[in-house]
Amino acid sequence: MKAAARRFMQEVVSEGRLDVIPELVAEDFVEHETMPGAPEGREAVGWFVNGFRSGVPDLRAEVDDLIVEGDKLVARSTWSGTQEGELFGMPATSKRFAITVIDIVRFEGDKAVEHWGVTDVAGMMEQVGLA
Repeated sequence: MKAAARRFMQEVVSEGRLDVIPELVAEDFVEHETMPGAPEGREAVGWFVNGFRSGVPDLRAEVDDLIVEGDKLVARSTWSGTQEGELFGMPATSKRFAITVIDIVRFEGDKAVEHWGVTDVAGMMEQVGLA
């Protein structure tokens, strides 16, 4: 689980390699941190990452902590970048930010099947001048 989480943060979030998602996320994946307009299932993961990276092309996710208990993994990470484009309806500011993201992911075998998360959107909006 820890290797999958590190791979997701590096390859999918930081490098934008959406082709890796099927290797790490089950097709019937359930996202509990939903956003308006998001698709269902595994497609929600790519939709979110693509949407974030389109507004923040230099997005980087650094893993700070990984904790595993049973079939669940908790990750605390720092996401940083420069908001160069529109980000989920927020206009570009060309300002940098660094925020904390907490993810809880349930696994079945080697694939993520369920996700709950807390993203410091208010902190990001303050740092880019939109709060």
